[in-house]
Amino acid sequence: MSDEKIILGIDPGTTIMGFGLIKIINKKMELIQMNELNLTKYKDHYLKLKLIFERTIELIDTYTPDEIAIEAPFFGKNVQSMLKLGRAQGVAMIAGLSREIPITEYSPKKIKMSITGNGNASKEQVAKMLQNLLKIEKLPKNLDATDGLAAAVCHFYNGGKSNNKKKYSGWSSYVSQNKDKLV
Repeated sequence: MSDEKIILGIDPGTTIMGFGLIKIINKKMELIQMNELNLTKYKDHYLKLKLIFERTIELIDTYTPDEIAIEAPFFGKNVQSMLKLGRAQGVAMIAGLSREIPITEYSPKKIKMSITGNGNASKEQVAKMLQNLLKIEKLPKNLDATDGLAAAVCHFYNGGKSNNKKKYSGWSSYVSQNKDKLV
């Protein structure tokens, strides 16, 4: 009997959300799909959040992933950008939680380290390594799709365990791990 599972990786963003899906069969990775949701033509931030939610639900309902790996927001200097990115991540997480799919967050450095062995690797280095690992013929123009795929591959390499201990299997686990966020 083979050990199979599907992992959805998401690189959240309100301009472009990258995502990738891999299938694990007997501890071997196989690319299912990688793509992006391009939101640049939309000006309304709330509409973007709605579209992120709907696309994530569509991916879940189409591919029925067993687990979701999501890139955690990095801490930058622009507070407004951080807020928007956090909302995008939250909406994608809510989509997964609404379908009772376990979610694990990984820092950008952890993802880069898992893929390339260098936590400071460039997007291009990560993409090239994924191209070799998964035998991808042509890389996308924007590398947000490979960033989403990298989250899924990182999750596989780490056995579904993140160092930051943020793993959610449903609403109750999210609430119990984030009591400071409750109003």
